[in-house]
Amino acid sequence: MSKFASHFAGIRISIFPLLVTETMSFNRVVLICAASMIVGSLTSSAFAANPYDGNWEVTIVTKSGSCGPTMSSTLTVADGKISAPGANVSGTIGHQGLVRVSINGAYANGQLSGNAGSGKWNGASAGIPCSGRWEAARR
Repeated sequence: MSKFASHFAGIRISIFPLLVTETMSFNRVVLICAASMIVGSLTSSAFAANPYDGNWEVTIVTKSGSCGPTMSSTLTVADGKISAPGANVSGTIGHQGLVRVSINGAYANGQLSGNAGSGKWNGASAGIPCSGRWEAARR
């Protein structure tokens, strides 16, 4: 044993229980922090999902203009983004249910609440303006 090691040998032995206690406390703190971060990430993921995600049956009713009188379609909402197969759709639904969407050149806005919603739309057919209302129900 070196002179340095023998000089501090007694101190090492006397502080060893303290180091073990501090290490165990530190490990507990690390474990609690890691668990908090995991739980936090799981709950934030749950809150990140849009409450209106899912499939919606939308009925569009023309009130003025030369657009077709009524049309129904299924739209999908994923992470608050609206899509539909075979349609040029761009839009969002906020966490409070506010709808803003463009579908094949027509524009719509409105409000969803729970499993239903409604709003107004406007567009054009052959350059002639048309407008109306829409209603939606979650499928």
